[in-house]
Amino acid sequence: MKSGTQKFFIVWMISLLLWSCQDASVKKADIIIYGGTSAAVTTAVQALRMGKSVIIVSPDIHLGGLSSSGLGFTDTGDKSVIGGISREFYQRIYDYYQLPETWKWQKKEEYGNVGQGTPAMDGNNRTMWIFEPHVAEQVFEDFIKENAIIVYRDEWLDREKGVLLKNGKIVSITTLGGNTYKGKIFVDATYEGDLMAAAGVNYHVGREANSEYNEEWNGVQTGVFQHPHYFGSLISPYLIPGDSASGLLPRISPDSPGLRGEGDDKIQAYCYRLCLTQSEDNKIPFPRPEGYDSTQYELLVRVYQAGWRQTFDKFDPIPNRKTDVNNHGPFSFDNIGMNYEYPEASYERRKEILKEHETYQKGWLYFIANDPRVPAEVQEKMKTWGLAKDEFSDNGNWPYQIYVREARRMKGDFVMTENEIKGKNSVGRPIGMGSYTIDSHNVQRYITPEGYVQNEGDVGVSTPPYQIDLGTIMPKASECKNLLVPVAVSSSHIAFGSIRMEPVFMILGQSAGTLAAMAVESGKDLHEIPYSALRDNLLASGQVLEYKR
Repeated sequence: MKSGTQKFFIVWMISLLLWSCQDASVKKADIIIYGGTSAAVTTAVQALRMGKSVIIVSPDIHLGGLSSSGLGFTDTGDKSVIGGISREFYQRIYDYYQLPETWKWQKKEEYGNVGQGTPAMDGNNRTMWIFEPHVAEQVFEDFIKENAIIVYRDEWLDREKGVLLKNGKIVSITTLGGNTYKGKIFVDATYEGDLMAAAGVNYHVGREANSEYNEEWNGVQTGVFQHPHYFGSLISPYLIPGDSASGLLPRISPDSPGLRGEGDDKIQAYCYRLCLTQSEDNKIPFPRPEGYDSTQYELLVRVYQAGWRQTFDKFDPIPNRKTDVNNHGPFSFDNIGMNYEYPEASYERRKEILKEHETYQKGWLYFIANDPRVPAEVQEKMKTWGLAKDEFSDNGNWPYQIYVREARRMKGDFVMTENEIKGKNSVGRPIGMGSYTIDSHNVQRYITPEGYVQNEGDVGVSTPPYQIDLGTIMPKASECKNLLVPVAVSSSHIAFGSIRMEPVFMILGQSAGTLAAMAVESGKDLHEIPYSALRDNLLASGQVLEYKR
């Protein structure tokens, strides 16, 4: 029997030979992965470790998705259910932060070591959950290099005519660059679910009515205030306070929010998870963005005038005197109501939406740091922060990836709902676990019947660790027999609010890689692989499938 090293070397050589011998415009591998997210990497690593050839076709130049694009203050929940390659990622982060040269802007002993639920740096388990973007990206690139994974970057799926289907299976995908990728199994590891949609698989965008899956926290959530991201004071939405005839301030919808529990086609807000620093030698002052319009932030002025002073409450510390900044408060980084088109939009329209989000968020920072109407103590503190010179250096020090908190969600072989997340219903074929709070950010900003401005859609409901069913990453067999979807998974809006965490995406990516490799090995369709055999392989590769107190 060949050793693991010998087997890896043979697979690596075969992959290189396949790559070098094929037509320049046609690439072949056992498994084709579309996407550049953390799940794309873990899918590829697992499949290759199981002896299968893999190609990642990435629209992104930089791999890792949000995990390497600013989301360094990791949302983890109960870390005991994070296993396999996902845990290995955080162990490798830990290893980097044991090196003296990693601590360039701060002494290691000066770092506060604050994480979520456990210390950021957990010496007992040799894991680190809080990190800088460039360190995370290096870990993903290490995975790629060590496993000799072939990656084609800046390759965008032709969503109109780039998916060739035959007898219920994807035969190949073609990109806008004219390259074709043929494989036996395909994996959609994008946040948007673009390959899934182009393959004709059914999906949903927006919030389902509570009645659809017998849920409580899906649908419109008017009157629900569970996080400090709502207007606690009575603030007028009109240009002239109290005068509805004067017109609305920017970024407030004139439409009715809908009735409590109703479904709609709206999605929770996006933002960029910025990496800021207070280190003078590594700091760039907040630039005035092109198209800056101070009137866009009039509502923020009124929030300050009402006495709100929580601007810096989510400037969570990460190593080297940096912060991973998240939305906090009623008018913050989340660009509420401006992303509804994004999931279904063309690439060109998405670029426009992303640019608008970037301008809004850069403008928010510039406004606070420079506008004379901002309280002096807030402005003074904001000026101590700036963009980090050593992050996203080829993108103007701005994150590569916006936080797509949800887009399309597949209607697959099994739909995860609030009832499975909260433990009311069990799942029959667990392939991984989640545990983070059911967390939806605000969806819309509207006018109350009393004539004041309010946010709607923010939900935070605690949940115990829960199992995620195999059917969440598989389309129905009648729709596609050789596609796996470990990110835009089959779930309701509110269930996705918990599942959508980066550690979970890495877990589901590894499980997708395992199933894909087994299908290639056996010559069977994905739906024909016995769950018992899949379970054995998942456990053997370190996945956690049940919660042990």
